[in-house]
Amino acid sequence: MDIASLTEHFAIPGVLSFNQTASGLIYADVTTPHATATVYLQGAHLAAWQPTGEQPVLFVSRKSDFEPGKPIRGGVPIAFPWFANRHDGKTGPSHGFARIQNWTLAFAALAGNDLHLTFTLAPTEISRELGYDNFRLAYQLTIGRTLTMQLAVANDAAAPLLFEEALHTYYSVVDVHEVTVTGLEPTPFIDKTDNMREKPAAHAPLTFTGPTDRVYQNTEATCVLHDAAGRRRITVAKTNSDTTVVFNPWKAMADLGPDEWHEMLCVETVNAAANTVTLAPGKTHSMQAHISVEKILS
Repeated sequence: MDIASLTEHFAIPGVLSFNQTASGLIYADVTTPHATATVYLQGAHLAAWQPTGEQPVLFVSRKSDFEPGKPIRGGVPIAFPWFANRHDGKTGPSHGFARIQNWTLAFAALAGNDLHLTFTLAPTEISRELGYDNFRLAYQLTIGRTLTMQLAVANDAAAPLLFEEALHTYYSVVDVHEVTVTGLEPTPFIDKTDNMREKPAAHAPLTFTGPTDRVYQNTEATCVLHDAAGRRRITVAKTNSDTTVVFNPWKAMADLGPDEWHEMLCVETVNAAANTVTLAPGKTHSMQAHISVEKILS
């Protein structure tokens, strides 16, 4: 849909409007009584969420590409149907095709102080070329003082659908050196910075002193990011997600400046690796993350 059609069908005066970048990416501008947000139709990509009276909760790189067909570095990329590299050994775009496809806005409504948005994705030319032609995705956002993100996958095929999925959330922090993460203390992990070695549980809060890329499997635990320099806590609760990934590259990247990596930390709601989903024909799987922010007063 173009901006005129989106405006006609979904705009809510003072709450929801639609705009377009110079490169042609369409995005939704959201202003609820309790938060502001920005969502791009490419990837159904939530690029900003800021509760009233708080600093931005999501990080987006100032060097990120905002170009058709290119992923955005930051916010909440949706990884589907694989996480990182394709799990069946075949080639395909990193983190799957969902984050570089245009989704369809199917529903928008203000309920109380929260805006509810639903985006859908059906098979596309790219997905069919990669062997995925019998799925449907629905992504529901509830935007307000808290944020709820729910990704539902339906299998329309006659055979089971195997997939990985992630809400690859980049959180904004003042200085990652001063951040701790609690909730994963009892969980062993795969260390992707050390040749995929399996390492035992630390039994201590997670702190950051170098490149971090950890896959915590078989955990449904709520995580809390303690942003000491930002004087706040960000709580990440999840449902039907058995994997948590924690990531910071600790260096500049092509789309991440040398002065930016210390301002972000990914704590991702995932099903991957040992927790890859096998979805029976005709069934639906739903994964949810619920984000809340709390000031640290002392």
